[in-house]
Amino acid sequence: MCETQGEGHQHRHLEVHRHAMEANDQVAARLRRGFAARGILVLNLISAPGSGKTALLERTLEQLRPLRVSVLVGDVETERDAERLRRCGVPVAQIVTAGTCHLEAGMVESHLAEVDQRELDVLIVENVGNLVCPSGFDLGEDLKVVLVSTTEGEDKPLKYPAIFHRAELALVTKADLAPHLDFDREELLRNIQAVHPGMEVLEVSAKTGLGLDLWLDWIRAKVEEKQSLHV
Repeated sequence: MCETQGEGHQHRHLEVHRHAMEANDQVAARLRRGFAARGILVLNLISAPGSGKTALLERTLEQLRPLRVSVLVGDVETERDAERLRRCGVPVAQIVTAGTCHLEAGMVESHLAEVDQRELDVLIVENVGNLVCPSGFDLGEDLKVVLVSTTEGEDKPLKYPAIFHRAELALVTKADLAPHLDFDREELLRNIQAVHPGMEVLEVSAKTGLGLDLWLDWIRAKVEEKQSLHV
């Protein structure tokens, strides 16, 4: 009897999860159509807490001009990151999830009124710091970008393969610290390729600017590609 009840509870849980994901995907598809109609490139940045997403975004926003960029920032609490990014002179909307460990398409949709999509080339979504939950939620983005810092360890791709498999680009952040750490660069690169063969990897430092030009060129190329399809 207990086993039957347990199986029933698990089935109900799976059904609720399936319906939630279907609802999310419907909103994401609607968002994607809208972004495509306007020729807006949408990037979903995902990483563990402390990887340096916000610091990298500050440098990115300062140097991406004349491209028109806006940012949606996801955090469990506070608007600290959004306040930092607003100093870069771009429209920034904060999404406070109040405990939810990831952003969902509905959250993105409900905050789009805070950015002017008519005057936009790139929308960057800074997801909640988490390598697990955000990987499974479509936000209507064109591309996922995963960040892993030199301070986190070389086994992150093996421990959290889903996001490395789904992302198109991996950014190895805090690259300036590598010489001062017990960090095996080659092992990290091997682990990334083991999970996602052929994945593009860029090594960057928000502090020194190392690799920043390559990252900016990557974004510009993706914008050009997206806008070439917007006729």
